[in-house]
Amino acid sequence: MSLSTALLIKNGKIVNEGAILEGDIYIENDIIIEVAPLISVKSSNVKVIDAEGNYILPGVIDDQVHFREPGLTHKGDIASESKAAIAGGITSFIEMPNTNPQTTTIEKLEEKFAIAAETSYANYSFMFGGTNDNLDEILKVNPKEVAGLKLFLGSSTGNMLVDDPAVLEKIFSSTDMVISVHCEDEDTIKANLETYTELYGADIPMSLHPVIRSEEACYLSSSKAVQLAKKTGARLHVFHVSTAKETTLFSNKIPLKDKKITAEVCVHHLWFSDEDYEKKGTHIKWNPAVKTAKDRDGLWKALLDDRIDVIATDHAPHTLDEKNNVYTKAPSGGPLVQHALVAMLETHHQGKISIPKLVEKMCHNPAILFRVEKRGYIKEGYFADLVIVDINNPWTVKKENILCKSGWSPFEGATFKSRVTHTILNGRLVFEQNKFSAEKAAKRLTFNR
Repeated sequence: MSLSTALLIKNGKIVNEGAILEGDIYIENDIIIEVAPLISVKSSNVKVIDAEGNYILPGVIDDQVHFREPGLTHKGDIASESKAAIAGGITSFIEMPNTNPQTTTIEKLEEKFAIAAETSYANYSFMFGGTNDNLDEILKVNPKEVAGLKLFLGSSTGNMLVDDPAVLEKIFSSTDMVISVHCEDEDTIKANLETYTELYGADIPMSLHPVIRSEEACYLSSSKAVQLAKKTGARLHVFHVSTAKETTLFSNKIPLKDKKITAEVCVHHLWFSDEDYEKKGTHIKWNPAVKTAKDRDGLWKALLDDRIDVIATDHAPHTLDEKNNVYTKAPSGGPLVQHALVAMLETHHQGKISIPKLVEKMCHNPAILFRVEKRGYIKEGYFADLVIVDINNPWTVKKENILCKSGWSPFEGATFKSRVTHTILNGRLVFEQNKFSAEKAAKRLTFNR
């Protein structure tokens, strides 16, 4: 695949800022130079891509992934998972701090940036992890160069649990960075788990996962975080909201750029419900848990009325051997970056959401929320991160076309009507018709702060 420094994409349906424009995009080096209904070829050195009436979207920005490097690379690594992301139309990712060692010092943060600079297929940034005792390190973080701060208010990640109220308030009061939180009340979960362990031992039925990691556990933690953010004036972002009740905590009364408290929903909470545990078992075990169909409907409602701002993946791969354990031993999480965009486009086919609204939630809003510099839009002067999708070209998810290192997907066996045909990253054609270019074009994300 040729990697020209000038590209002209013609005959596309360009989706940007709530509108669809039929036209062309001209790119030089890594920047979008012109977007117009008709652009002529400027020289023989320009590579032309005929989009053939397919949709051209801004590259997706996934604000929550776990790529497992360093320390857990038998599950996935930055190279393998970012490659799967590119195939799925995700051009930028923000990765979480619960690796081994954890990203809770500046030194460990910079080590991850160094790995990504060498191996990532997609643009990258990382969250810095907060703990009960690393406030001094938090205060050293440069907000122009780091996506934000991640706090675990539920014990998904062992000793990264921040459970000291005084420390929590001090962190909220001490940083202007976006504080992203995992909200589940630990005491509630522990009590529920003890109850069902007494009844079933280690092999608790998967259907009880959303009972153990319950609506109450989520709402109690999320409401406390929101209350603390209001008290301290902190900039709070609540990850993976999973219940209808939690959506009442968020507002749609002001523009996203002015919101101090924002929310994210993940693909799996919009797609699955507790009715799927019987068939999918531990393969759809996530924290927070996939809950009821009523909760799913409530999440959709909040997404469409703008109380929920962002759609993300929480991509968190484990091996099949790890997942195929009894309830108490099977880890939570699953691989999603390759199939997130096409799954959401499938919900468009189902009449649930428009393509411009999907672009708002997966591309524009993460850029606004984290103040990502010159990405998330198809605009002149912005970095050329683009995805071409054919929304009428069905394909089925099979083991042989799964790219993440763990080699499985909760969507295995699903047929999607849409497919990613091209991914352009910083003006380079890095993925075309299931083939990757040899050259990596990824850049470290920067932030307008």
